[in-house]
Amino acid sequence: MTKLLIYQVDAFASKLFTGNPAAVCYLESWLKDAEMQAIAQENNLSETAFFVKEEKGFRIRWFTPNEEVALCGHATLASAYVVLNYLGYNKDEILFDSLSGPLRVKKGETGLVLDFPALSYKDIPLPADFSKLNLNKPQRVLQSEFDLMLVYDHTDEVSVAMPDLQAVAKLDYRGLILTAPSTESDVYSRCFYPGCDVPEDPVTGSAHCVIAPFWCEKLGKSSITAIQGGKRKGQLVCEMRGDRVFLYGNCHLYMEGTIFLPRVSLKLV
Repeated sequence: MTKLLIYQVDAFASKLFTGNPAAVCYLESWLKDAEMQAIAQENNLSETAFFVKEEKGFRIRWFTPNEEVALCGHATLASAYVVLNYLGYNKDEILFDSLSGPLRVKKGETGLVLDFPALSYKDIPLPADFSKLNLNKPQRVLQSEFDLMLVYDHTDEVSVAMPDLQAVAKLDYRGLILTAPSTESDVYSRCFYPGCDVPEDPVTGSAHCVIAPFWCEKLGKSSITAIQGGKRKGQLVCEMRGDRVFLYGNCHLYMEGTIFLPRVSLKLV
């Protein structure tokens, strides 16, 4: 039997029980993909991050309850928080290598700062099957590298939305972003990923890699404040620097524990 340390961290959180919870596992060497997927399924959080020490930093991978994903912000922020506070790491910057290239996390004055790639977007027509989503018609429809983003004029159109999650899961995208300008912050958004077994994600760092470029351009700003979530919310600051998005946020440790992993080959259920 193998014992693995696991941490559960609320990321992009102003206090405990806010923001987006992520599980974080530091590994001495990689587990089999099926084992990591089984752990993520057992955790039943939007993301479980696994990382291994390398010569110049760490290699990181992210798993939802049913699949590996190419980019995740809140679980990277949570992983950096664990590295800096519980693994004896004494530098101010962490380099994570990932499926989306190098990702850096730095200590900031008030929290942590993610250095992520900006994601491209383009206007597209309203999808032919839009009526199945059970949503009001948006002002604009944008296709990003991962998600479909619907832009609305008013926060209320986003906050009261109840999309048909079965219809969302059938879209040819990772998920669905609803976003609008806000009076509490510059931008308010909600993100839905039922195809990843994540009905609604409280705070999605990777989604803000397209939310930030769009709204910074639209509002004529280099930096915006953002709130995301339905019943559970989190907050972050997004800053554009060229083709990079800097995401500022805080973390709070909820739980530290041990996984008891049998040394047998695991198969996905």
